Amino acid sequence: MASHIVGYPRMGPKRELKFALESFWDGKSSAEDLEKVAADLRVSIWKQMAAAGIKYIPSNTFSYYDQVLDTTAMLGAVPERYSWTGGEIGFSTYFSMARGNASVPAMEMTKWFDTNYHFIVPELGPNTKFSYASHKAVTEYKEAKALGIDTVPVLIGPVTYLLLSKPAKGVEKTFPLLSLLESILPVYKEVIAELKAAGASWIQFDEPTLVMDLDSHQLAAFSKAYTELESALSGFNVVVETYFADVTAEAYKTLTSLKGVTGFGFDLVRGTQTLELIKSGFPAGKYLFAGVVDGRNIWANDIATSITTLAALESVVGKDKLVVSTSCSLMHTAVDLINETKLDSEIKSWLAFAAQKVVEVNALAKALAGQKDEAFFSANAAAQASRRSSPRVTNEEVQKAASALRGSDHRRATPVSARLDAQQKKLNLPVLPTTTIGSSPQTVELRRVRREYKANKISEENYVNAIKEEISKVVKLQEELDIDVLVHGEPERNDMVEYFGEQLSGFAFTANGWVQSYGSRCVKPPIIYGDVSRPKPMTVFWSQMAQSMTARPMKGMLTGPVTILNWSFVRNDQPRFETCYQIALAIKKEVEDLEAGGIQVIQIDEAALREGLPLRKSEHAFYLDWAVHSFRITNCGVQDTTQIHTHMCYSNFNDIIHSIINMDADVITIENSRSDEKLLSVFREGVVYGAGIGPGVYDIHSPRIPSTEEIADRINKMLAVLDTNVLWVNPDCGLKTRKYTEVNPALTNMVSAAKLIRTQLASAK
Repeated sequence: MASHIVGYPRMGPKRELKFALESFWDGKSSAEDLEKVAADLRVSIWKQMAAAGIKYIPSNTFSYYDQVLDTTAMLGAVPERYSWTGGEIGFSTYFSMARGNASVPAMEMTKWFDTNYHFIVPELGPNTKFSYASHKAVTEYKEAKALGIDTVPVLIGPVTYLLLSKPAKGVEKTFPLLSLLESILPVYKEVIAELKAAGASWIQFDEPTLVMDLDSHQLAAFSKAYTELESALSGFNVVVETYFADVTAEAYKTLTSLKGVTGFGFDLVRGTQTLELIKSGFPAGKYLFAGVVDGRNIWANDIATSITTLAALESVVGKDKLVVSTSCSLMHTAVDLINETKLDSEIKSWLAFAAQKVVEVNALAKALAGQKDEAFFSANAAAQASRRSSPRVTNEEVQKAASALRGSDHRRATPVSARLDAQQKKLNLPVLPTTTIGSSPQTVELRRVRREYKANKISEENYVNAIKEEISKVVKLQEELDIDVLVHGEPERNDMVEYFGEQLSGFAFTANGWVQSYGSRCVKPPIIYGDVSRPKPMTVFWSQMAQSMTARPMKGMLTGPVTILNWSFVRNDQPRFETCYQIALAIKKEVEDLEAGGIQVIQIDEAALREGLPLRKSEHAFYLDWAVHSFRITNCGVQDTTQIHTHMCYSNFNDIIHSIINMDADVITIENSRSDEKLLSVFREGVVYGAGIGPGVYDIHSPRIPSTEEIADRINKMLAVLDTNVLWVNPDCGLKTRKYTEVNPALTNMVSAAKLIRTQLASAK
């Protein structure tokens, strides 16, 4: 019985790649230094999997930014604005596409399916010229082979690549991206030929778009692509991987009929209905890569249940054709539980990070081959029983309060238009009020203070004084910039979800449970293991302190329940919506305490609401109903004069705009500039938005500083489709990843642009 891993985390157990990337970007280290760190990480990963007994070990799943951008580089699909002149794509062009540079903006970044990982969206058109411009896949295969490890090179499949792309600027939005299939397949053939010459015997194509709602034309593109590649793939064993959801019956039929394909990979954790399709018929002689070990969560596999599932599949496909696998790449989970020396021992026994999941995959494969590790199975059964019976998981009072929520929509009694009037009388804001999203730059000194306080190296008094001093600086800077609604900069927070989870019951935290979000950005998701409640206020002290430093409105900054849920490792023993309602009740208490403490503007970020949208349209309505309801629960009890903001970023919001309106927030700030302002198209198409709205006027994920004129131009585009009285001016997202040398001039230009447009509007009256 064989074992397989779809993909593996790239950052390293201590975020080694993150620090190497940032050092390189800051000019403190060389390309050779960066490449050395990357090579060491790859070698370590391959050796680890080989030592664990994994037969099908992936290569080319490592990336300096993301795997879709790697494919863009492989295909030479570089937008003209980066002035690439051909040849092998180097770091300069690669990172300019990802991050922008002083002259040109970055490419759009959006969420990878329904995860918190992001990818760089390819920009294609009829004039895009494709050429084999990055030999990374072959280089990494050879690198592993030199170690004596024969890997399975992984490529983003050609159809998925095109379906995830967008028409380039200046290209008609209706341009059929799949028409480029014949243009990119020659490059794929070149890669395949080089891999074959290097000695590869297996190749993996990731085609996760097969789990989406696809029409017959899109499904036909898969058949066309692999028929065209069939001769090039002759002599290879080929596995096509799908993940994140079920495949439809039509997609299953298309997939299992592909020419030249040896095996098919399915997510059997999130794709339970796919099991029935397999049992009803699987092509004879083909391999089934059964994804029974969850690649997206950190709970130990229920080995007994997985063995039952695999035994049933074995009877369908045969013992020699069944491969035990992960449900998807392990890049969506933390790296290694061995680094968690301070985690509660009982909770730790319930968990499995990437390294432990590799062991689980191999243990399952060996058991099916008659080599059952009795000690491993016994320990797993004991951990499963411990989790089911532990009293720390259940809080009857919380469950009763959450159950009582049913039957009300928790909508504020007064319409938003009347609330905005009442708020304006109290806040007295100018037309086009300016604000930022929440966080300010996180300096080295600030990180040091937080780190030393957590390590008990400085007293609470010294910590509070240091944070107070930082808040004072942030407030003073905003007043000097003449920003209208201020933020305290969140200096006490390392992460917007982690900060709240640390203060809520039912959460556990890791020391090194980092997961890549994009580029060098890593997050450390909390673990929700039990019922959630708020023992005491979480932000009131800091918000009141910040408000006391200024006469201008100071936003109370909270993370919303849906975002806390979607950016955590969530318990899998109850429906997600039940956990979300519990979190909503906890945030509701915090909102009411902030209001009672004199905070007039409260922002409840729901950056990840769109991210959690199921991949199938048939499941959208149910998710949006409970997600939007959860947000409304948090603020249904505040006064009309208390202004509720929310924030969303880096997803496609156009298809859920009516649900966003249904959230009934007073003001929403939303990412807009990096996505070429496509958000504005919904308003051009007639959607009426009566609440306050601040589409981002510049991209904070790039070091580039926009000019006053550029921002003013963006504001004017917004005013063409939005009413003057509802428009806010703000960046795309929080500023924590930027430096003050970038933030200060950018915000100066943003405020200047708002004032310029105000003057023009006043003159036009």
